[in-house]
Amino acid sequence: MSDMFGADAFSPKQIAERVNNVGVAKVKLPILSLVMLGILAGAFIGLGALYFVLIKSDASLGFATSQVLGGVAFSLGLILVIIAGAELFTGNNLLAMAWAEGKISTYDILRNWIIVCIANFIGAAGLAVLVFLSGHNDLNNSAIAEQYIKIAIIKTSLPFWSAFFKGVLCNVLVCMAVWMAFSGRSVIDKVVVIVFPISAFVAAGFEHCIANMYFIPLAMLEQTFGNSNLTSAAVTWTGFIYNLVPVIMGNLVGGSIFVALIYHIIYRRNACV
Repeated sequence: MSDMFGADAFSPKQIAERVNNVGVAKVKLPILSLVMLGILAGAFIGLGALYFVLIKSDASLGFATSQVLGGVAFSLGLILVIIAGAELFTGNNLLAMAWAEGKISTYDILRNWIIVCIANFIGAAGLAVLVFLSGHNDLNNSAIAEQYIKIAIIKTSLPFWSAFFKGVLCNVLVCMAVWMAFSGRSVIDKVVVIVFPISAFVAAGFEHCIANMYFIPLAMLEQTFGNSNLTSAAVTWTGFIYNLVPVIMGNLVGGSIFVALIYHIIYRRNACV
């Protein structure tokens, strides 16, 4: 099987070993580095979301066209995380593989997830404040601002289980993108394998908790302090939490169980014996 991949890419079995080794390295990062890298990742995902909304605000595009093009644009976020280097909560759900093999403890993995998730929120919400203050959302006759509000209302109105399963499906694709990025030996390799799964989850309307940490706070800023004339239901912190809880749970299940633990069983289970 490894001959099939040759020198151009790591095989799936080699990817599994690399994911394990990186997982061990991640939990050993000093807390300051972990926090700073987490803040960067939140901001990076926010930049991808900004790019997505710019395309979605163009009313001349059809639904499928705007969803797919917006998804390709959103891929910028994970490309920045992987290539530039950052700690993303949803991608770090792959640490479950090293945990299942006994290389990291339950404390290690929970500590990483909690710190990174909080840092991601700081980065994503911080970017939302900067974008609002920049006046970017006033472009296209404030269509961008109105798009943020529409997106946030839809997200905060999702039923619990719908948000949960959208979160599951989202992070299956996100973690597959991260997994496949481990197969690449060049920047181009990594970019190509990231774009398709990420654009697919965005186009399908699935839920990514870190992206929502950018979308929803920015919509709240627009409703409270902005110039948007869109008459709509209020986007609130309660609605934000109502969305975030099931989406985080779904992201955890999608990345940790349906990607990390399944590949652990396939490639690494015997390594624990």
